[in-house]
Amino acid sequence: MLEFLTHGLTYIVPFLVILTVLVFVHEFGHYFIARRNGVRVEVFSIGFGPEMFGWRDRAGTRWKFSTVPLGGYVKMFGDSDPSSGLPARSLALAPAERNVSFHYKRLGQRAAIVAAGPAANFLFAVLVLAVLFTTYGQPFTPPEVGQVQPGSAAQQGGVLPGDVILSIDGRAVERFEDLQQIVRLNPGVPMSVVVRRDGREQTLRVTPSRTELSDRFGNHYQIGLLGITHSGMDYVKRDPANAIIQAGAETWGLSVSTLKAMWQIVKGTRASGELGGPLRIAQMSGEVAQGGIVAVLWFMAVLSINLGLINLFPVPVLDGGHLLFYAAEAVRGKPLGQRAQEYGFRIGLALVLTLMVFATWNDLVHLRIVEFVRSLVT
Repeated sequence: MLEFLTHGLTYIVPFLVILTVLVFVHEFGHYFIARRNGVRVEVFSIGFGPEMFGWRDRAGTRWKFSTVPLGGYVKMFGDSDPSSGLPARSLALAPAERNVSFHYKRLGQRAAIVAAGPAANFLFAVLVLAVLFTTYGQPFTPPEVGQVQPGSAAQQGGVLPGDVILSIDGRAVERFEDLQQIVRLNPGVPMSVVVRRDGREQTLRVTPSRTELSDRFGNHYQIGLLGITHSGMDYVKRDPANAIIQAGAETWGLSVSTLKAMWQIVKGTRASGELGGPLRIAQMSGEVAQGGIVAVLWFMAVLSINLGLINLFPVPVLDGGHLLFYAAEAVRGKPLGQRAQEYGFRIGLALVLTLMVFATWNDLVHLRIVEFVRSLVT
C-alpha cells in the first residue's frame, strides 16, 4: 500500500498537474476569443463527467473541476453538446440570444474561436521557452566537430575533426542541436553536408547510419547517427526580445520535427511503438518531475506543442475538423448539411478512439503490464 501511494505521488500527481495546466491553457484560448467575440460561455470544465466542485462568475460561466481529469472543454451558448460538433440551429432563439450564440457568429469569428485553442498551446510553449532562455539559458553548442568515431558514417563521408558544419541538405546549421535534429530523423538517407575546413567550404555526401536505441522508459526506436561529437556546450542567456525570437524558432523546429516523425510512422519508416498515450505521459511526467523545475518546464513546452499540433489535425471532433468544416463552408457559401456533419463527427470520434486504444496498448506493452498479466494467466 505504501509503495502504491509512493508511485502515485511520483507519477500520477505530476501528470495531473502538468495535464491540468496544458488543458487550462488550451481551453482558455477558446474561452478568451469567444468572450472577445461576444459569445456567452456556459461552462469551463477541467475534466469530464460529474462535477466535483466549481463556481459561477459574473458573466454566468460555470468554472468547474470534473471527476475524470483527462481533458476538458468549454461549452458555449447554443451548443447541443460540449464538443460544439452539432449546431443547435433548430432551436428557436430570440434575437438577443442569437447575439451571444456561437453558431450564429460570422464564419471568421467561429474559425478564430476554434483556432484559439491550439494557438494558445503554441503561445504557451513560446512563453515558457522564452522564460527558460532568459533565466536559465538556451542550450547552445557550436556546430564544430570534436571527434569522429572510426568506421562511422561521418568518417566514411570524409568528415574530419575541426570541421564546422554550415548546412545539411540545404538547411542552415547554427547549433550542433540543429544537426542532431535533422540527422536523427533521416536514418539511412544520403545527405549533402557543407563544412568549413581550413577557411574553405566543402560539400560532402554522408549517409546517417541506422541505430536502434532504447530510452529510459523502455521505448525502442530507430534514429540516424553520423558518429561525431561536438567540441563543447554552453547555455546562453538571451535578452527578453531575443529569447522570444529564439523560443519561436525552437517551437517551430519542434513542430516540424514532430510532424515529420509522425509522417514517418504513417509511412512505416519509424516503428509505430514510439506512439505513446496517457500512461507513458504519466510515467514521463514522474521521471521529469524528479529532474527539477527546468526539466518540467521543457517537458510542458514540448507537450503543449504536441497538444496544439494534434488538435489541428483535420479530423472531426478535433479543432482541425471544425476548421475543415468551416473551410468547406467558405467554399460552398453555406454550412455542410446536418447529416454530413453528423457522419463526419462519428467517423472522427471512431478515429480518435482507435488512436487512443492503440496508444494505450503501446503503453501497456512498454510498461510491461501486458507481460505481467500474461505471467499471471500462464
